[in-house]
Amino acid sequence: MSAPLAGITVVALEQAVSAPLASRTLGDLGARVIKVENPRGGDFARHYDDVVRGSAAHFVWVNRGKESVTLDLKDPRGLDLLHRLLDRADALVSNLAPGAADRLGVGPDQLAQRHPHLVAVEISGYGPGGPLSDKRAYDLLVQAESGACSITGTEGAPAKAGPPFADTSSGLYAAIAVLAGLFRRQAGGGPGGSTHVAMFDVMAELMGYALTFTRHSGVEQQPRGMGSPAVVPYGAYATADGHTVVLGTTNDAEWRRLARDLLARPDLADDPRYATAAGRVEHRDALDALVGEWCARTDLAAIQAAADAAAIGNSRYNTTSDVLEHPHLAARGRWGEVETPGGPVPALLPPLGERLDPVPALGAHTDAVLRELGVADAEIAVLRAEGVV
Repeated sequence: MSAPLAGITVVALEQAVSAPLASRTLGDLGARVIKVENPRGGDFARHYDDVVRGSAAHFVWVNRGKESVTLDLKDPRGLDLLHRLLDRADALVSNLAPGAADRLGVGPDQLAQRHPHLVAVEISGYGPGGPLSDKRAYDLLVQAESGACSITGTEGAPAKAGPPFADTSSGLYAAIAVLAGLFRRQAGGGPGGSTHVAMFDVMAELMGYALTFTRHSGVEQQPRGMGSPAVVPYGAYATADGHTVVLGTTNDAEWRRLARDLLARPDLADDPRYATAAGRVEHRDALDALVGEWCARTDLAAIQAAADAAAIGNSRYNTTSDVLEHPHLAARGRWGEVETPGGPVPALLPPLGERLDPVPALGAHTDAVLRELGVADAEIAVLRAEGVV
């Protein structure tokens, strides 16, 4: 059975995480992804570190399965080659600096004229038409601007979420937009069209619960560490054998089961102060102390066994090193191997698809792709000598 996007070609003008994750996701689904990079260094994420056999961890994570073509887009010859690539492509994914797409002739109006068949998705920090539209935007900056940092961490010590959620969520929305555009084009037989994904819009969407709560209550939610502003008990507790367990209740029935079956406190289950979510939130400190005391005198395995038996959500708090050895990933065969410029390394299989094609060296596919465009070897040699490729 062929991959769902087999036969689709995506050109990527991308840096860092958001657009690279979008194009890699499309590649996981079978698309051919041609990553266009500057001949002088390429995607700057290549150089964040060198821990993966000489390659950067960020780059290896979101760039496997792509072909790297180096073009100097400031040179008219390089820009012409880009547009020749786009003539043959189905989709364009980009996350260039503000204004750069228009300067390269790949803004929405220009694409509609020159490449009307193309499904184009541009990721930016803040989107067009607002006072912040021309600002550069990185994951931390957008998390802060969107209010996400204010509800992450602990009270008085706000934090950025560890994973780059502004980048990754925007990348996944961009991949969805490409799929929608391809479907629209196929269903209607019309032009491709352009879509803009703003990281700030995406993070505002992910902040939907907190924003809705504050708008209608007038109360600004505070960060709760590993807890929740809306449900209690719901958090991390130290165990008797030196681990940390995470327990969660999300409704009244779960709370009553936790009180009766885990804490052996039917009086708490029947206490009217704790009968509703609002009441438990009001008495957060008291309930967290009760659960914490029970966990502190109980081993992790016993807590999890009792919680599972009572149908109470639970997990073990793990570090990144723990997850590398996680038995669930091993049992389900989630680890594979990917080739990098420095040699093969372990890699997680994608959530969608099973492809683990190589991570490209900078410009590794330039000559082959230019030959597909009809560029003769002698001309390629000249372009290479003059720094265009």
